[in-house]
Amino acid sequence: MLELHSNFTNDGSKTVADGVKPTNHVFHETIEITHGWNSWFETGFYFFNTLGNDGRTTYVGSHIRPRVMAPASWKWPVGVSLSMEAGWQKRDYSPDDWTLEIRPIVDKQWGPLYVSFNPTFDKAFHGVDKDLGYVFSPNLKAAYNVTKVVAGGFEYYGSVGPLNHFQPYQQQQHQLFAAIDLDWSPDWEFNAGYGWGFTQSTDNAIFKVILGYRFH
Repeated sequence: MLELHSNFTNDGSKTVADGVKPTNHVFHETIEITHGWNSWFETGFYFFNTLGNDGRTTYVGSHIRPRVMAPASWKWPVGVSLSMEAGWQKRDYSPDDWTLEIRPIVDKQWGPLYVSFNPTFDKAFHGVDKDLGYVFSPNLKAAYNVTKVVAGGFEYYGSVGPLNHFQPYQQQQHQLFAAIDLDWSPDWEFNAGYGWGFTQSTDNAIFKVILGYRFH
């Protein structure tokens, strides 16, 4: 599968913080290539890029993401998978350049309602946050099929701080997106949304689009 993840930050940071360039009025363009090896194992590759003024247009970094999942033949009551994403980003665009993300994924489809929960754990190995330990970053998605093609819902993305000491609320990150998914073909994936940030540390007014194509 080939995917293009695009987002534009209409109201983000406007000054350099911890060596990271501001995110205000920047496009982030990520290319994701995923290959499924069998019914329970896949590997994804990410290529991060930015488009913006003041020298902010550049290749940013790359990650690799192996993912294992419980096969459908096991007939578990919920879908369960585990991905581990690791890689490098330029310090101009991330406070930490070498990082690891451990993402359990639990999801369920109840008729027209789909729910997914990702209790994610992030670890920085080099950079500003390398001594923080594992940071808890919960994510949640809920979508309802309005028609056979259109599903609408909400997506939440958060980061609350190290497991042994959550950060004060305004230093945490909390984003909520109103999102839409279109399913007009088994070969194509489309997701779009508009997001709001709820703390001083969170980018606000973000528009995102994901367009993907599956090869057979």
